[in-house]
Amino acid sequence: MDAISFGKAGLQGWRAKLADAVADPVARNSGLTDDQVRAAVGAVFFVLSVVYVGQTLKRLAARS
Repeated sequence: MDAISFGKAGLQGWRAKLADAVADPVARNSGLTDDQVRAAVGAVFFVLSVVYVGQTLKRLAARS
């Protein structure tokens, strides 16, 4: 599994629509391809999800 496939795996629903909307303009103004931009957006959402779950587990453990 390459980095682009990993990043794009997190794109579903509104996140995929957002990535599709920003991929072309960002790719035109940078040295990246559309797929690389989509993968980066997906990776950001994945990291945010992991951070959210981690914080939730930390708060749950603190209550115990």
